[in-house]
Amino acid sequence: MAQEIERKFLVSGDFKNEVMKSTRITQGYLSSIPERTVRVRIKGDKGFITIKGIGSASGASRYEWEKEIPVRDVEELLRICEPGVIDKTRHLVKVGNHTFEVDEFYGDNDGLIIAEVELASEDEAFQKPEWLGNEVTGDVRYFNSMLMKNPYKHW
Repeated sequence: MAQEIERKFLVSGDFKNEVMKSTRITQGYLSSIPERTVRVRIKGDKGFITIKGIGSASGASRYEWEKEIPVRDVEELLRICEPGVIDKTRHLVKVGNHTFEVDEFYGDNDGLIIAEVELASEDEAFQKPEWLGNEVTGDVRYFNSMLMKNPYKHW
């Protein structure tokens, strides 16, 4: 069983001069219940289906399974997804020994920027860049599956 461990933060400063790579992502949810979210996404020129399980008490760990599938399959599946599509650019920023994934959202979530860092354990130490803001790891409002239901513009 694959376990994903990550911490999530708001971005409160300028990170763009440190970006190594940026990729546009469009994603939708076939199921967004917390016990099992099923997501399809187009990331650049590739397609993926991902299943995630319910998170730990802290919100930092949860089961994740992902498989690459043809983009045309994702395009078909997006037609039957729950209402609301996530549109964002993922920027990769290397800080110390870790790479932060900084998601800049568009559409109904315009103005929201979230940074995630994947860790080997929930208590692993990592370098925090100056542009890192408040931690929102356990706050379900910032889960992509919730942002499609209750977009940032409505907060």
